[in-house]
Amino acid sequence: MPVTLVSTVKGRTNAEKRALMEAVQQAIVTGLKLPPHDRYLRLCEHEPDEWLLPEGKSPRFTLIEIALFEGRTPETKGLLYAEIVRALEGLGMDKNDVFIRLIEQPRENFGIRGGQRADLVQLGYEVKV
Repeated sequence: MPVTLVSTVKGRTNAEKRALMEAVQQAIVTGLKLPPHDRYLRLCEHEPDEWLLPEGKSPRFTLIEIALFEGRTPETKGLLYAEIVRALEGLGMDKNDVFIRLIEQPRENFGIRGGQRADLVQLGYEVKV
């Protein structure tokens, strides 16, 4: 159950924002082999003067931060990165305008399904992929 924050500079239409969120979510589901209903994704937009973008990046630069249970292999993480970039290229984004940051945490650091420690809950999917 990754918790995802997608940060962008303002300027996209509502339809473009929705497509961006759906594309990232689908890439996460595919890349991490998660059930489709496992959705915790939000979009945060910034005014152009509120973000110092890395040199050479366009105003469509997108930062994707995903907090998730620890346990995925480096290979799975690489596949996830590629899947996200592929999905965003499908929306016309330049792959060099995508930055992905994983924030891995022990399962006991998540309170889920009514405040239970996640390490005590049967998730219904495998974390160690």
